[in-house]
Amino acid sequence: MNKITSLFNIKYPIIQGGMIWNSGYKLASAVSNAGGLGLIGAGSMYPEVLREHIQKCKKATNKPFGVNVPMLYPNIEEIITIIVEEGVKIVFTSAGNPKIWTSFLKEKGITVVHVVSSSKFALKAQEADVDAVVAEGFEAGGHNGREETTTFTLIPMVKEKIQIPLIAAGGIATGRGMLAAMILGADGVQMGSRFAASTESSSHENFKKTIIEVEEGGTQLTLKELAPVRLIKNKFYNDIQDLYLKCPTTEDLKTLLGRARAKKGMFEGDLVEGELEIGQIAGLIYDIKPVSEIINTVISEFDMAKNEMMTF
Repeated sequence: MNKITSLFNIKYPIIQGGMIWNSGYKLASAVSNAGGLGLIGAGSMYPEVLREHIQKCKKATNKPFGVNVPMLYPNIEEIITIIVEEGVKIVFTSAGNPKIWTSFLKEKGITVVHVVSSSKFALKAQEADVDAVVAEGFEAGGHNGREETTTFTLIPMVKEKIQIPLIAAGGIATGRGMLAAMILGADGVQMGSRFAASTESSSHENFKKTIIEVEEGGTQLTLKELAPVRLIKNKFYNDIQDLYLKCPTTEDLKTLLGRARAKKGMFEGDLVEGELEIGQIAGLIYDIKPVSEIINTVISEFDMAKNEMMTF
């Protein structure tokens, strides 16, 4: 057992990203049943919908699972109350100050992990007494750090600074990627894009098919003035770039973004006007398959790559 399998009581040090519009109870329970740690993504759920997904997840798996909570969520207090009431034992927090909820959650016996994009924020998370951090590199899909530090440089930099367990995220979808992250100092990995293109992901089939068509260079980090987000280059992305040519104000960008743009793209399958969030590693994802197959493939690749390393 390593630090991550021991912390969460799981078989493999693989955590599924709590991606909005992808991470319902079907995905979370499938990952947990396959030996990883599944996360329900609260970011795209109304409080009562989250409660329903937690209850269904408890019926679908007897293994540990958690909930990913963006701290900027408007109904954060209600979300936290539901998590406590439903007996969830693991919470991943992101997009905000870890100090606000960590001590409260830990008093309730909940293991807390915070997602960061720099060594500075990793140290702040450690000071807030979280149990582990996810250090997410610039390659990652969805909302991202402004620093543009890649996973390959971020992991060893964070490792130097903290004593608590470290999970690597951003650009990891294979066993070789997992081994590379662990050689650089990570105790485990978090994968988002690879699980978005799974049978059990709750996103629209149109979106899943688009993920496997993405080639190298097919995504870009944009909208830094609002909240940096990595998107597939579609019509909506091109509209953003056209607007940038006119030196837009933050309000202009907000108007173009509008409301529910991510839901339109990833959940409703509008590939033209929707926001399609995915990581750079999509260029290495070629199929949509069940979670159990994904995890088995990653672990066999990991073992094979590890054995190859021993022959050097």
